Amino acid sequence: MSIHRTNPRPRNSAAIAALLLALTGAASYGITAAPAHAATTTLQAESATLSGGATAESEHAGYTGSGYAGGYTDANKGNAATTYTVPSANAGNGTVKIRYANGTGSAKTLTLSAGTASQQITLPATSGWASWSTIDVPVAFAQGANALTVRFTTADSGNVNIDSLTATTPDTPTNPGPTDPSEAEAATLTGGAVAESEHAGHTGSGYVGGLTDLNKGRASIATSVSSAHAGTGTIAVRYANGTGSAKTLTLSAGTASQQITLPATSGWASWSTIDVPVTFAQGANALTLRFTTADSGNVNIDSLKATTPTGPADPGDPGDPGDPGTPDPSGVGATVPFTTYEAEAGTSRGTAIGPDRTYLTVASEASGRKAVKLTQTGDYVEIKLTKPANAVNLRYSLPDSGDGKGIDATLSAYADGTALTDLRLTSRYAWVYGAYPYTNNPGEGQGHRFFDETRATFGRTLPAGTVLRLQKDAGDTAASYTIDLIEAEETGSAATLPSGYVSAQTLGVTPDDNQDDTSALATALSTAKSQGKGLFLPAGTYTISDHVNLNGVKLRGAGVWHTVLRGTGLKGGLFGQGGTSTIENLMIDGQNTVRDDAGGHAAIEGNFGTGSVIKNVWIQHTKVGLWISSPTDGLHASDLRIRNTYADGVNLHGAVKNTVISHSSIRGTGDDALAMWSDGAAVTNSAFRNNTVSLPTLANGAAVYGGSGNRVENNLISDTVVAAAGITVSTRFGEPFSGTTTVSGNLLRRTGSMEVNWNAKLGAIWVYADVHHITQPVVLDDNTVEDSTHSGLLVSWQKQVADLRVDGLTITKTGHHGIEGNAAGSGTFANTKVAQTTAAPLDMTGGFTIQRGSGNSGW
Repeated sequence: MSIHRTNPRPRNSAAIAALLLALTGAASYGITAAPAHAATTTLQAESATLSGGATAESEHAGYTGSGYAGGYTDANKGNAATTYTVPSANAGNGTVKIRYANGTGSAKTLTLSAGTASQQITLPATSGWASWSTIDVPVAFAQGANALTVRFTTADSGNVNIDSLTATTPDTPTNPGPTDPSEAEAATLTGGAVAESEHAGHTGSGYVGGLTDLNKGRASIATSVSSAHAGTGTIAVRYANGTGSAKTLTLSAGTASQQITLPATSGWASWSTIDVPVTFAQGANALTLRFTTADSGNVNIDSLKATTPTGPADPGDPGDPGDPGTPDPSGVGATVPFTTYEAEAGTSRGTAIGPDRTYLTVASEASGRKAVKLTQTGDYVEIKLTKPANAVNLRYSLPDSGDGKGIDATLSAYADGTALTDLRLTSRYAWVYGAYPYTNNPGEGQGHRFFDETRATFGRTLPAGTVLRLQKDAGDTAASYTIDLIEAEETGSAATLPSGYVSAQTLGVTPDDNQDDTSALATALSTAKSQGKGLFLPAGTYTISDHVNLNGVKLRGAGVWHTVLRGTGLKGGLFGQGGTSTIENLMIDGQNTVRDDAGGHAAIEGNFGTGSVIKNVWIQHTKVGLWISSPTDGLHASDLRIRNTYADGVNLHGAVKNTVISHSSIRGTGDDALAMWSDGAAVTNSAFRNNTVSLPTLANGAAVYGGSGNRVENNLISDTVVAAAGITVSTRFGEPFSGTTTVSGNLLRRTGSMEVNWNAKLGAIWVYADVHHITQPVVLDDNTVEDSTHSGLLVSWQKQVADLRVDGLTITKTGHHGIEGNAAGSGTFANTKVAQTTAAPLDMTGGFTIQRGSGNSGW
């Protein structure tokens, strides 16, 4: 029922210290501007930004300031560095005095970099680690900000401590230059970059040229920006590019680098600006714009204007799947009752895996493409609860058995060191092999669908601040445990009989794992309906081996943690036969271990008449979550948790009308997580709204296949795996579009993937005219694409896309183009911003015509 087709180390010591910004990305520490006369400024190493293992220490006496920089030990060889930015009022020669201790008994070396010039410096032995000495190193200073870095390179012997750096800058004025620090000509220019003023239209006293092929791999512009707060901001790069084609440079901020694309301007006296997102640290931030060997260069740079955060950074929404450090915009994604903790963001003794998006790798199916693997006794993952919890849901992977039937194993759990009940894990619902629709035979190769989930209650509430540890103990016998994430929450008490309902127990339905309740449940529903009441399922597990039919009835459980309908084999689910029904507050847990479109059951399927409600239902291990058929009209399904289905999460099929799926968390589906399939008749006026979708192991996060007046709004979609876009609007299956389709307000993270059958790179948003032309409007409003695996927006294929309307699309960081197309047709684009693309930001073939409105940048 899927729509998919086919040395003695200096104790606590070491490190290098001081110094400043590096063109290689060491961190920076800013100081106030030096006076015009000979300026001498002492910078304490421990106050700088230390990277690569360099650390602030105070063990040994005799230092100045509050300590010194250590960590320049053999363990950090090739990595340890300390970075500062030294401003100079004048260009010319000066010195840097480095105060250090070297108690090793022999001379040691480090490397000092200033701009593109580097020199190895020798630090003779001192009489001990509490004995300090200085050396003077000549340095050629540029006017403006100077990037200096002291590193323990692979060519150095290191193993020293650094106390301070005293810079003496030149006292002879040469070209004082502009006072605006954002002007490029005021920055430190190296490698052939030079201040020029030949072409009109620049601001300040000139611009920076020399970023020519002659200086490829060398030319750079370095400056420093101070930020009152840590967080996200922008650098506005003003440039001229009269070459006639888009060119690239590389912008580094701290240790992060990104290639930026500078579209052609109408000439060398024509200037344009692109906004580049940058993550700022609190304090001084070293910024460098380079013409690297991977860039095309040949542009002029006028200014680099920074917009820094106006307040402290939000520490992030712990409920965000895959990226716990990035806050989500308000109003995007589902409101959920649990808090998500990513394993890799916690503390662990194990092996970190990922990030990796390569199909058939375990990391490619992990949230955020990262996880932690426990293989040795004593390996663990632990997190600190930010909210009280008495239950967890764990996403994990175990190895499969040789026969493909899976293994069972325990995993030990501790709260603040006190043992909890072991978690019971299995791989029987994971691992499939071979070609679509896949089997359980490991001999067919191409194993995937690595993860499953298990849940457990503790019997007591753990307060916020509790350290929860999952550990492989001696009795935990699986060869490995790959931990992806933990969801923790308070379950609440089991609900009791509500008004207007009759208890199933009084009608002969008794929860019992060893008893088939299918027939008794059907009879109880009929009896309750005849009494004008709904049927209440008290806490317990009810086994069902076939469809339980619903026809204008209400079915309510005691809560998703308390009432469970458990299927058997491929069977067991709720089947709508018309009428207005309600399903709420229960779990449906199937036993599917393979996809069987003909023989398997969906958890909830069929015709739900007019105005039905499905709310607060947890679904897992079934063929499909919801398969809703016509003539359903006005169904509202919300607060769903759909996990690890073998086909779709939700499919609105045929002439379904006015149906909304909202505030639901959908993960690990085996086909489209959310689909509207106008098969034989149009899905109309329906919506996927405010859902959180992650890790469909095949196909799309959300898909609209034909129809009229349908909307995909305010969803958070992440980590699509294969043959998938984040969101697709497509005529690949079913009827053509007969009205406007709107995709608005969605946030897509790490979406898009390869379609391995076609060797095609699918975009984060994919408008695909396949079987039919798309002649009706497709409206893409205010969508955000972050870190797309391939292109941000893809418009394809052999048919025409006649009326694409794009407004407010933001694409940041792609593995391919920003906007790509190979279809005929036309579209309007306004307020569309593209940044950090690996390939050209715009690549359109096939005759597609773009009408540019206002507010576009980066393409």
